[in-house]
Amino acid sequence: MTKGRSLPCTVGLTGGLACGKSTVAQLLDARGVPVFDADVVVHELYRPGHEGARVVSELFGPEALDAEGGVDRRELAELVLDDSEARSRLEAAIHPMVRRRVAIWLGSLDSVPIAVVEAALLVETGSYRDYDVLVVVWCEAEQQFERALGRGVPRDRARRLLAAQTSLERKRQLADVVVDNRGNLEDLENELNRAFSEIQRFCSGNPHLPAAGDGS
Repeated sequence: MTKGRSLPCTVGLTGGLACGKSTVAQLLDARGVPVFDADVVVHELYRPGHEGARVVSELFGPEALDAEGGVDRRELAELVLDDSEARSRLEAAIHPMVRRRVAIWLGSLDSVPIAVVEAALLVETGSYRDYDVLVVVWCEAEQQFERALGRGVPRDRARRLLAAQTSLERKRQLADVVVDNRGNLEDLENELNRAFSEIQRFCSGNPHLPAAGDGS
């Protein structure tokens, strides 16, 4: 890194099914906060000819791929949704690739005080420990279920997805900052004003020095 350059305060943003995590990420982006969407990276890794597609094929066979050789994400979900061991094998293979992309992105930022990484499985993979601040978007479990149905997720699939995820209550216990999304969009915008002030306080208490080995 350039001499005198400092790293941003890193914020891991997570939640659960239909909790509003992506909406919070969009609101932060609209504020000018750099946001990295880890799911976009996963989509790229799963494209034909990419490393993620190759690894998924090795783990689960060609039935996990589509006709073009990319990962059939719906089929892959069916293969791992009710099998925690299979999910663990998938996460162990894919998430180091995602972490490398995150590290490259963070290293590319210059003079940025706060940077946010949005990812669904920060708690499940343990990678929430990589961040200075863990932010969890939270609502009631019943709201998650009803909102998922409202998005067109079939009832049985919504139940299975919720069962496969670490509960929002558990994530809430681990969080440094909780964004309460039990209300409407206006409520969420007001709540984010409060939560972002809290994030800033956490970050101001954890200043970054220039990276080791940069000659400073």
